[in-house]
Amino acid sequence: MNTAIIGLGNIGSRLAKNLVTGGERIIVAAKTPDEAKVVARELGSHAEAMTVEDAIAKADVIILAIYFDAIKQFLASHRDALAGKIIVDPSNPIAPDGKGGFRKTIQAEQSSGQLISELIPDRARLVKAFGTLGAESLAPAANRSPERAALFFAADDKQAGEVVARLISASGFSPVSVGGIDQSIRIEVGGDLHEFGKLGKLVSAKEAESLV
Repeated sequence: MNTAIIGLGNIGSRLAKNLVTGGERIIVAAKTPDEAKVVARELGSHAEAMTVEDAIAKADVIILAIYFDAIKQFLASHRDALAGKIIVDPSNPIAPDGKGGFRKTIQAEQSSGQLISELIPDRARLVKAFGTLGAESLAPAANRSPERAALFFAADDKQAGEVVARLISASGFSPVSVGGIDQSIRIEVGGDLHEFGKLGKLVSAKEAESLV
């Protein structure tokens, strides 16, 4: 399967590097073609830069490493082209609170995963993943030894979940399912299974499975 990362900020660029290190061939796309070309050149022959439109057309799995509000706009703008794709949502609906911390930009009981699931096009399948650790942890924690750190994911579609679990493994982490998209709030900022939530740290797969 072809995997595209759209958005090459802190999360997208780190995830791209982790996947290439794990032997994955990926497509990278950003707002400007030049930005994607720079990242692809740095990553080497396993990364190919494309426009956003071409990346959507070629990819089977599309990781939207962009802000929550931008994802909503993206889904509306590219609705027809996204039909049949596996869409991965790493987003956390947060903004600075002016006090050095963060606040949720949606209601406390809502999750971005559930809200995004209502917006995806027919035949597309959503997986919530790659957002349970901060960008600063994604690079140094990959391929941790002696035990890999866990990355949680949520999916309603079993096959889509398995595809993304393989990508999590390739990126240097142990995939741990928390169940369906209705459990997304647990793996978003502030949730009980997020680094910036009740969990507050990296855990191994064994530890993670005891918490799910």
